[in-house]
Amino acid sequence: MPPSKAAATAWSGGRGAGFDPHRMRRTGNAVMPKLAANLSMLFNEVPFLERFAAAARAGFTGVEFLFPYDHAPEDLAEALRDNGLEQVLFNLPPGDWEAGERGLAALPGRAAEFRAGLERALPYAQALDCRQVHMMAGIPPEGARPACQDAYVASLRAAAAFFAPHGVSVLIEPINARDIPGYFLNHQGQAVALLETVAAANTGLQMDFYHCQIVDGDLATHLRANFRHIRHLQIAGVPERHEPDRGEVNYPYLFDLVDELGYDGWIGCEYRPAGDTLAGLVWARAYGIAPTRP
Repeated sequence: MPPSKAAATAWSGGRGAGFDPHRMRRTGNAVMPKLAANLSMLFNEVPFLERFAAAARAGFTGVEFLFPYDHAPEDLAEALRDNGLEQVLFNLPPGDWEAGERGLAALPGRAAEFRAGLERALPYAQALDCRQVHMMAGIPPEGARPACQDAYVASLRAAAAFFAPHGVSVLIEPINARDIPGYFLNHQGQAVALLETVAAANTGLQMDFYHCQIVDGDLATHLRANFRHIRHLQIAGVPERHEPDRGEVNYPYLFDLVDELGYDGWIGCEYRPAGDTLAGLVWARAYGIAPTRP
């Protein structure tokens, strides 16, 4: 479809072509798209537990983050309640993050540790009333990659079966090998094939436009082709992973397409602000984000 009139309107802040800051798009009573603040990346000006209030003051009603495990579930649940926020996503335990591990699902011989991670994540999903978790694939050790496919399929089946009685879906996300060299899951088609192999109702695709642009490109085509599998979207500017009004991706066009396709889920703002978080949120005013300072 051709770019909409809004897609040709200048972005606020003078950083390129894009959004009309006065335009609010609605589906029924909901402003679309629904933007969730990634608290691992945004609002790093304040400590983690203070970021919930900062996100709410800025106009966000949903949040996501990488890992909750440094904090008690009840403390995070209180932060959500106090600020009227919905938890939309977090990651399963990734293994030894400090040692460079980026997930366990595709690693042969780590099934017991992976399953222990499911048990660890469940109380957080329940306390936060979070209905989606991201299962990171991991970085296979040298020479182990041929065995990773079977390990990954087994992990996805196990995670889906574990979380299904609790109403939680397990998402998988292709990640580019520039940000995480050696990561097992890189391509959208690879992820879709894995989802179709497992064929569990509570599994889905987490499509990050940033990663997809770097690895596969052709974002609109991938969005259309894989839409039936998509449960969560994420955005960032390419190539620097700053605000989405910077770089080579035409997000106004993609947001129009997201609306056209009828997507009703969240879009996670998983980017690194180029400067101050609030100053950088001018792009999001068109979608109900009205940054204010305490």
